[in-house]
Amino acid sequence: MEDSVRINRRDALARLVAITGTVAIGAELFLTGCRSPDAAKRTEALTPAELALLDEIAETIIPTTDSPGAKAAGVGPFIATTARDCYDDAAYASFRSGLAKIDRASRKRTGKLFVESSPSERTSLLEALDREQRTYTQKRQDDDPPHYFRLMKELTLVGYFTSEIGCTRALRYVESPGSYDGNVVYHKGDRSFYNPARRINVG
Repeated sequence: MEDSVRINRRDALARLVAITGTVAIGAELFLTGCRSPDAAKRTEALTPAELALLDEIAETIIPTTDSPGAKAAGVGPFIATTARDCYDDAAYASFRSGLAKIDRASRKRTGKLFVESSPSERTSLLEALDREQRTYTQKRQDDDPPHYFRLMKELTLVGYFTSEIGCTRALRYVESPGSYDGNVVYHKGDRSFYNPARRINVG
C-alpha cells in the first residue's frame, strides 16, 4: 500500500462491514497485527499459476470499469500474503484447496480452466459460488472451516478498498488535513468519499 494513502486495520474492517454487512473471518487478527500463530509454520508461497488465478478471481469480483479493477490494484498478491499471515490452519487450508476447487468447477461447467474462461463464464461461476458460500455460512458451526469463496471475496474487498487505486479512483479521495464542507451536494450514483482521517460515506 502506498504511504500517501493509508488506512488502519480498524477502518479497513469497518469498511468491510459496510460493504458486506458482516464481520470478516479472522477479524481479531486484523486488529492485533495480522499474524496468526499458525502462520509461523508456513514457508510455502503460492505458485505463479495460483497467483494468476487469484488475480482473475479478484478482477471478476471487482472488474475494470470507469476506474481500474482489482488486478490493477495488486489485489491478488495482497490476498495471498494476507491469507498466509492472518488465517489459522483451518481457514488457510480452505483457502488453498478452494483455488483447485474453482478450477475443477470451471472445467465441469465449460471444459476450461478459470483463467481460460470468458468474463461471462467467470462471473456466472463466481455468482454460483457466492450463493453456495451464503448457504454454507448460514449453516456453519463454530468448528467448521469458513467457505473458501467467502475468504477470497472478503480479502478482495479489503485489498481493493484499502489500496491507493480503490481509495482515490473508486472512491472520492479527500486529502487530510483538508477543509470541512458540511453541505456537500450529492447526486444519486456519486461515489462515496474516502478520507484517511475520517470516513465520510455519502449514499
